[in-house]
Amino acid sequence: MTVAAIRVAVGEADLELVRAVRHEVFVVEQNVPEELEYDEYDATSVHLLAVGADGAALGTARLIHGEPARKLTGGVDGRVLLGRLAVVAAARGTGLGAELVRAVEAAGAEHGGAEVELHAQVQALGFYERLGYVAQGPVYDDAGIAHRTMTRVL
Repeated sequence: MTVAAIRVAVGEADLELVRAVRHEVFVVEQNVPEELEYDEYDATSVHLLAVGADGAALGTARLIHGEPARKLTGGVDGRVLLGRLAVVAAARGTGLGAELVRAVEAAGAEHGGAEVELHAQVQALGFYERLGYVAQGPVYDDAGIAHRTMTRVL
């Protein structure tokens, strides 16, 4: 499976692909209720989209920055929020998840971010630790899945 591009999702067609990946991974595979998966931050976020050579959506991630990020990260200036990282089953194990994280970090820096926060599913802590993230605080429940906050200075 070859990734042709990771790009900022622009326009309704790209956003439909983003939603399709998130639906497949979170709603179908992980049983996250749809009303929790899609939220008010989707409209103002930067969505990254990974597509294959054939144009098929392979993965996505979301960047929240500015005032919405300050609200969600406890008022920390210069902190952006990485979220909704999802890779379709056929593209897992290819390094795409790490590429999407790095793409979000680059986009976060472009939006003035000096630090990234994310809310990792506990089963993914090792993945993020290998990318330089450090766990903060206790484990908590989000949509019925155990999570832990992590941060990384850019």
